[in-house]
Parts: sequence; structure tokens; C-alpha cells
Amino acid sequence: MMVRMAGWGETDQSSVPGAGVVAESASWIDVQGALSALERLSSRELREMYSGRLCDQSAPNEVRLPSRPESGPVARKLVLDVLESWDLHQLLEAGELLTSELVSNAVRHAAGRTIGLHVSRKPGWLRIEVRDSSRALPCMILAEARPVNERGRGLKIVDDLADRWGADLLPRGKGVWFELRVRERH
Repeated sequence: MMVRMAGWGETDQSSVPGAGVVAESASWIDVQGALSALERLSSRELREMYSGRLCDQSAPNEVRLPSRPESGPVARKLVLDVLESWDLHQLLEAGELLTSELVSNAVRHAAGRTIGLHVSRKPGWLRIEVRDSSRALPCMILAEARPVNERGRGLKIVDDLADRWGADLLPRGKGVWFELRVRERH
């Protein structure tokens, strides 16, 4: 089920090493240099650099990762760290798998150099969003079941496991997101 949730803002903030938040007035050379620096970081260096950053609920919770297959494990680890720090252990497995699917799709289908990973929490809900530079919205193709090793089942998995999911056009690309219901403890 694809839905668009009103009230979840469209922030276009990025955290590229060496550039801080990329400002409108930043020169093309500065942005390219920051992107090149980000792309040179190893998966271990990315995890270390962003460790704990997404856990702070009082700050913008987005990090930028290079658009490459190795960013999938980094994104999964970052999401697991957030879920553990927010005491959402019941969502670890689903959050990890769904994040992996969205990051894989962004890396495979968007032509940008980076993707954004955004994690937020509202009362009763956890939201994880992967942002990329493409404005082409994803579509779920329902077809015959394929062997497990073939591609093309990612959005079906997202549709089956997420409580809700969708895609929003952003000023510079799109965000594909899923939400999981949080059972609040009283």
C-alpha cells in the first residue's frame, strides 16, 4: 500500500564530510570536493563517522552515504544502532531488512553520487527514509513469484512487512520511506 503522510516535512539537509550542511551559496568545486571525500571513505570509516549521529532525536537525523553497494551494510548497521539506542528491539529485524531494500533500490536505480538515510520517530511510529537524486518514483510490480535469487522483490517485501510506506518528491529528488508501528510501553 503506497500512501503519503502529511506532516512529515521535506528537509533537504545533507551531512557531507568537510562541507557541513551544503549551503545554496556553496561553490560547485566545494561540493564536488566534499562528495569526493565522502566517496573515498571506507565502510568502516563511514560507520565510525556517523556512529550515534542518527540516535539524537533532537537533531536532524540524516546522514549521506555514497551511492554504492557497500553502503547497504553501513545503513543497516546505523539503523540497528538507532533502534537499539531508542529501545526498539522488537523492530530490529524488520528495520534492518527494510532499510536494506530501500538502500539497494536507491543505489541500483538512482544515478546520484550519494543517498540520504533519515530516521525519525513520532508517537507510535518509526520512520526510515532513503533519499536519492532521482525524481522517478518507485513502483511495485506484482508478477509471478520468481526464484529467491532474482531481483525485483524489494518493494513487495517492503509492502508486506511495513505498516505503511510511500515515496515523496523532494526539491532535489525523492524520498522513499517506510513506517513501523511502535508499541509504546506504559
